Amino acid sequence: MASPLLSLVPAGSKCGGWHELARIISLSLTRQDWALQTRCSSHSNTWKASSDFNRNGMKPLGSWSLAIGHQYSSLGTQPILCGSIPGLVPKQLRFCRNYVEIMPSVAEGVKIGIQECQHQFRGRRWNCTTVNDSLAIFGPVLDKATRESAFVHAIASAGVAFAVTRSCAEGSATICGCDTRHKGPPGEGWKWGGCSEDVEFGTMVSREFADARENRPDARSAMNRHNNEAGRTSIIDHMHLKCKCHGLSGSCEVKTCWWSQPDFRVIGDYLKDKYDSASEMVVEKHRESRGWVETLRPKYSFFKAPTERDLVYYENSPNFCEPNPETGSFGTRDRICNVTSHGIDGCDLLCCGRGHNTRTEKRKEKCHCIFHWCCYVSCQECIRVYDVHTCK
Repeated sequence: MASPLLSLVPAGSKCGGWHELARIISLSLTRQDWALQTRCSSHSNTWKASSDFNRNGMKPLGSWSLAIGHQYSSLGTQPILCGSIPGLVPKQLRFCRNYVEIMPSVAEGVKIGIQECQHQFRGRRWNCTTVNDSLAIFGPVLDKATRESAFVHAIASAGVAFAVTRSCAEGSATICGCDTRHKGPPGEGWKWGGCSEDVEFGTMVSREFADARENRPDARSAMNRHNNEAGRTSIIDHMHLKCKCHGLSGSCEVKTCWWSQPDFRVIGDYLKDKYDSASEMVVEKHRESRGWVETLRPKYSFFKAPTERDLVYYENSPNFCEPNPETGSFGTRDRICNVTSHGIDGCDLLCCGRGHNTRTEKRKEKCHCIFHWCCYVSCQECIRVYDVHTCK
């Protein structure tokens, strides 16, 4: 249903949501013996797994390692010190204590959300850059209510819902599992089986934890909650029936089917389209019994009002051409560009008209591969020379 007026729902800090959660939380998981951390350069920014963390306490893992715990050795023993995580609001603290088993999945969801953001924006002037020496993973970029902020909130919220749902279906936690509601009459030639993924539980976790900070009557809170929900809704909308064939010689006489989430790349592609068509809003203030309240309405009345599936924003983005510590722009100098493209990833647009440099690069590649019966492939190693174009 279209919503021409987005009413405010309570919010946390100036930015709220994932940006603020990232600032206040660190992740250290001894059960899986890995930790999430960020690396930043002017060209690429990636998440990596590391087993190098302080077993006597929390190791700083850059600005955006999402929270969840101190040390524990198994799901049966849970000395996760939720109370020691700085900055959690009371509702988040209660959630952490009540759902301590799934907090690693929350962290995993944020990680895949960031990875997908960096994939989707790899050819854009803003390429979802993360910073290592800041209190906020994206620097000041998300301080503004821009399209970029809208996308990050949506993809992170979707990532958490996705990861928690998948973890429950895999049996990683005792408090959740398969969706047992799909027991109705099957279709022709198939029957219910396998483990249908309980997306409602996953979206509940994402909503309860992330939106807990959104409790102030300001426009940014309305925007964050709307975009968080748009991300979660994208998971629900893309649930589909997945089937496995049974029968002699793959005859598929009978199929066993279950509800499954799509590959997360599908969600990323979908939300990227929503980013490109995001609705620009304006802020309106009016007085209620609880005081002044801000609401959002579409800036242009002749455009279709945004639905719950659309992304919304109300501040313009910087052009991200030049470094600017105030806006969080890293600029595009030294970024690799596509000299044959006329799109945003092309050298003309990505380099903002400054031109580009070209260098040659030698790469080792497998070549002249031969299949041997039976059954292996042998290859030679070749040196190939490529032209690499970077922005001036």
